[in-house]
Amino acid sequence: MAPSIEEKAHSPEVDETLIQHGFTAEEEKQVLTKIDRVILPMMCFVFFLQYLDKQSLSYAGVFGLITDLNMTSDQYSWCSSIFYVGQLVSEYPFIYLMSRLHLNKFVGTTVFIWGVICMCLAAPQNFAGFATVRFLLGFAEGAVSPSFITMTSIWYRKSEHSSRTALWVTMNGVAQVIGCLLMYGVAKDSSLSLQPWRTMFLICGAITSVTGIAFYFLIPTGPKDAWFFTAREKEVMALRMAVDREGGDKQNFSIVQLKETLLDPKAWFVFWFGVLVTMQSPVLTFASLVIKSLGADKFQTILYTAPSGAVQIVLLWIGVLGCYMLPKYRTVVAFILCIPPLVGNVLLMKLTVSAGWGLIVASWLSSCITAVWSILLSLAASNSKGNTKRAIVNAMFFIGYCAGCIASPQLWTHGPRYFSGVVTSIVTWCLLCIVVLAYWYVCWKDNKSRDAENLDHANSAYSGGRLSLDENGLPVGDMTDKEDRHFRYSY
Repeated sequence: MAPSIEEKAHSPEVDETLIQHGFTAEEEKQVLTKIDRVILPMMCFVFFLQYLDKQSLSYAGVFGLITDLNMTSDQYSWCSSIFYVGQLVSEYPFIYLMSRLHLNKFVGTTVFIWGVICMCLAAPQNFAGFATVRFLLGFAEGAVSPSFITMTSIWYRKSEHSSRTALWVTMNGVAQVIGCLLMYGVAKDSSLSLQPWRTMFLICGAITSVTGIAFYFLIPTGPKDAWFFTAREKEVMALRMAVDREGGDKQNFSIVQLKETLLDPKAWFVFWFGVLVTMQSPVLTFASLVIKSLGADKFQTILYTAPSGAVQIVLLWIGVLGCYMLPKYRTVVAFILCIPPLVGNVLLMKLTVSAGWGLIVASWLSSCITAVWSILLSLAASNSKGNTKRAIVNAMFFIGYCAGCIASPQLWTHGPRYFSGVVTSIVTWCLLCIVVLAYWYVCWKDNKSRDAENLDHANSAYSGGRLSLDENGLPVGDMTDKEDRHFRYSY
């Protein structure tokens, strides 16, 4: 029989982690490894597919979508915007559903549905039909990113948020590279009876639907139901999350927490993060058209676009390294990561067509949005506590995200240089820098105020120095970050 916690605590070999938290560092490492092998890969692959679906519009534009459906430049821009209209509409019901349903079942179902809708993108014969399906696709995909922020905060401790969020956001860059190569391969196959862009949507949709089914059945509803944990590992999981005062995934909706969230300035900062970090997102869709305007054929265009994904990945992991080296200054790292894409947009505005490769490299730099986005997502995961409040804050980020993605493509209608869109990107990068620094100040000031209170570390989640667990094996209570005065904000 394995020794009890009390027996381990009196062992001369026991480490300080066991004495302090009720589990050893080795036990926690084993639990974390299992989470990384099961939960994280599924999240990464779903996020990869989501971004692949989004970027498929860019590849389709190069390989005949615009001409096949007789689209104008304005209509093509609306095909980008209307996806986010659907996603924005979905956020309101999804706020409620994410707090009421098990996230694994909810996400798995929506992933399957969006895969079916993606395949339907191969059917339309005109702009109206294509735009309608794009709207439905955006609606179906609206659950994924907010749910993943919540899942990250449920399965991982604060110190692990930056690297794990970065891993699934890295899939944006991977999808950019693989998507370009996949589109290139599909287009090169002259034996296909369908246009290449239609075939691309069928392939992406089929893979997505199968993944949704796998997600539904393989991802557990919570730590207690994790098929890959032993009984002791489930206990360690609950104990390690209690260290960060995290109560897990509960199925309830609190009006009190809703009111608190709407009055919390930090929640509105998260909203503006979403708006400002995505006002530059059309660069990802229109960069291929900028490259094509330099005289490259469609196959050269798709190959020249692919490296932008690799550049995004490199910058993203420079950000992860920065957060590792400066764990208490994630906002400072985010501020620094705003500079490369800002420089890229300035170069897009200033360089002439004769610059050739200079413009191509500028398009790569200007599309490096995900590095900053990853850090801001990790901050949203780290700084929201309370089941309902966390769901609302995550949704606020993506409501802002959708608002930015709806508005910004309308400024990218006059090619080939898209001057108004580039200027907007420059302005919003500068505004984001200001907002990030303001967020740092607000979090720092609140932590300083809490430190001054010098509270006893007793809490309702603990009883007699031991953690009280509910029937799901999770810490008792659903306190918000505002109510839990021992909670400290990450910045």
